[in-house]
Amino acid sequence: MPTKRDYYEVLGVSKDASDEDIKRAFKRLAIKYHPDRNKDPDAGEKFQEINEAYQVLSDPEKRSAYDAGGFDAVDGSRGPGAGSFDFGGADFATIFDTFFSEGGFGGATGGRRRGGRRAGPVPQRGRDMRIVLDLTLEEAVKGISKDIKLNVMRTCPDCHGEGSTDPKSRKECPYCHGSGVIVSQNGIFHVQRTCDHCHGEGFILTKPCKRCNGAGRVLQQRTVHVTIPGGLDTGQYVTLSGEGESGLHGGPSGDLIVVVRVKEHELFKRDGDNLYCEVPISFATAALGGKVTVPTLDGKIVLTIHPGTQTGTTLRLNGKGIQSPIPGRPKGSLFCVVTVETPVNLNDYQKDLLHKLEQSLDGEDSADGEGENKGNSSVASHKPKTESFGEKVKSFIKNLGK
Repeated sequence: MPTKRDYYEVLGVSKDASDEDIKRAFKRLAIKYHPDRNKDPDAGEKFQEINEAYQVLSDPEKRSAYDAGGFDAVDGSRGPGAGSFDFGGADFATIFDTFFSEGGFGGATGGRRRGGRRAGPVPQRGRDMRIVLDLTLEEAVKGISKDIKLNVMRTCPDCHGEGSTDPKSRKECPYCHGSGVIVSQNGIFHVQRTCDHCHGEGFILTKPCKRCNGAGRVLQQRTVHVTIPGGLDTGQYVTLSGEGESGLHGGPSGDLIVVVRVKEHELFKRDGDNLYCEVPISFATAALGGKVTVPTLDGKIVLTIHPGTQTGTTLRLNGKGIQSPIPGRPKGSLFCVVTVETPVNLNDYQKDLLHKLEQSLDGEDSADGEGENKGNSSVASHKPKTESFGEKVKSFIKNLGK
């Protein structure tokens, strides 16, 4: 008779292995060496050895006896056919259903089972719901509370989620015999799939609830109160726990996720906690300086425009932006971007004035022939960008000819 190997060695685990480690090792080896799958002549004998080791090490009392006294201490538990885990004559489907349907290899529905059958309906968490809430910039900045109407699957008030008002209506599924799965053979493999008739529940209803037709939930319109804190931006959200779809078979409800979408504003553009506002000024104000009134979220404010201000000049107003909902972050700023507005719809008189101004800036003779502009020596100071651009163009053209 062959020499017996240590049970821990057979399963490839240490002596301080946990129950889960032992079970996991057996699953792996059982799949590898079961005769229905492994056609090696020694596979059957190897499987019996694995099975025997698992019978002892999976039982706390037998394991303690084995640790203390070795094989002799568990003699009554050794040998083929001994104990409640004898799979010598079982097919691979039995092995799979008994050991692998509880999460280790992802049984079809992951439900609780007893003797290959479900111990009852499995509680399932309801699905989360996601809705988009459109807000004005003012609402998003200050925060808002409002009621929202939505249609959501909630527990049926007639059957209270049971699917039937008759307790005797629930019967074991005759197709999967309460397991929730159907096992079929494909060559040497056994394929497990969710039962098509009970949809993995393991039971069917002979008298389903008339209101929900056995689903346990009905579509209801509900009003949910939502509070949006100030400072949220597009894409950010708040979560209302338990306000989503109701769970099944006593499972918890899902959550309602309210996603914020901020509408475009006619004056401001938002970038994080900062705001940008385009401020048009007249040609004369840009050249001579002056005052201009600009809007803020707290009301209007007067800005000073310095002489010679150019288009694109940005004036920053600290603390006039948006207060972030994140504690400790400073309030954002308002950036006023100046745009010099070109006069339009000019009459002849106005055009003549602009021509004279242009001639004066260029250092040419005035229209009445009274001599040259005395500022001729500082033409560049009148048009700094024009002068700079002209020099860059000359340099570029010159380099092209090389």
